[in-house]
Amino acid sequence: MNKFRRIGILTSGGDAPGMNAVIRAIVRKADKMGVETVGIIGGYKGLLNQNFMSLTPQAVSNIINKGGTMLYSDRCPEFKTEEGMQKAIENCRLNNIDAIIAIGGDGTFRGATDLSIRGIPTIGVTGTIDNDITATEYTVGFNTALDTVVEILDKLRDTCESHARCNIVEVMGRDCGQIALLSGLAAGALAVVIPEMPFDEAATIARIRSAKIKCKRGMLIVVSEGVYVTNEKNERVCYGELLKEKIQSETGIETKFVRLAHIVRGGIPTVRDRKVATQMGAKAIDLIMEGKSNLVVVEEDGQITSKEIVFALTTDRMYKNMLQPGDLDQFSEEEIEEMKAICEKRRAEIKELYEMVGDMTI
Repeated sequence: MNKFRRIGILTSGGDAPGMNAVIRAIVRKADKMGVETVGIIGGYKGLLNQNFMSLTPQAVSNIINKGGTMLYSDRCPEFKTEEGMQKAIENCRLNNIDAIIAIGGDGTFRGATDLSIRGIPTIGVTGTIDNDITATEYTVGFNTALDTVVEILDKLRDTCESHARCNIVEVMGRDCGQIALLSGLAAGALAVVIPEMPFDEAATIARIRSAKIKCKRGMLIVVSEGVYVTNEKNERVCYGELLKEKIQSETGIETKFVRLAHIVRGGIPTVRDRKVATQMGAKAIDLIMEGKSNLVVVEEDGQITSKEIVFALTTDRMYKNMLQPGDLDQFSEEEIEEMKAICEKRRAEIKELYEMVGDMTI
């Protein structure tokens, strides 16, 4: 435990409500263990530019309820190069930073692995609204994003009902449809469209016609931003806007399209996000002080634990059918079976909830 005296903290990638709660937990737990913490401003770019600030327990007072990240975030193409990586390592040594805790998503964790294998112990903590890291059941920020979307959907329903309209609402999530799926279920959407499940457009339009005959006035359809079609110019076109035109032309119902975009990322973190963020931040310090590295803190069966970052990233690729030749060579049969089990569990959960949306419509 005497090895670690100064730990750097950074946030990278898209911001997520609860990131500040993670930072607070790390700083306060580390202080109780006699470890100094340094904030790295602007993610990996701040590490390259030596943009640091001292983080004391007092410095993180009153941030647990704040959205965004007090350490800010930025893109850093230079960090992806070997020259940039060596510069980051040298800056750690120059500033006596013994280890780093990186808060973010899959891109953040790839950077953490790069540091770990070059001698800087690094632990990852999830901070992404998308809940798209397959190896964990939950990512910090997801619950707040859901609440934000559901609140907006409830408000849109009011005006849909007043004017007998259908509203197509596109939400964030990248290639993961969980924000769309759970918010659509919670808001009573007529349908959801997500990358993980096939969407029956004709059946949905027939359901809209049927609902109209039964005097249903307001209708909501939630579409994940990860669903798109390719036009004749080989350009990706968001499916939600196309669906809006099709529904209006085939049903005669006035249909509007709404893109919530980055509003979903902001806001006061919920109790769940504050709780999980605090647990994960504290766990990250425990792992560092135990001499662990190249791990990501995860939630598994409701418990806060950890997994190898490479295992987590490979599980992601398996789930998304993006495995490349040789990706599994470094893993044992038991580890590969564990990956498959994680993927199948998530697929089953999404399928069950997706079918439930259909069962709840009239």
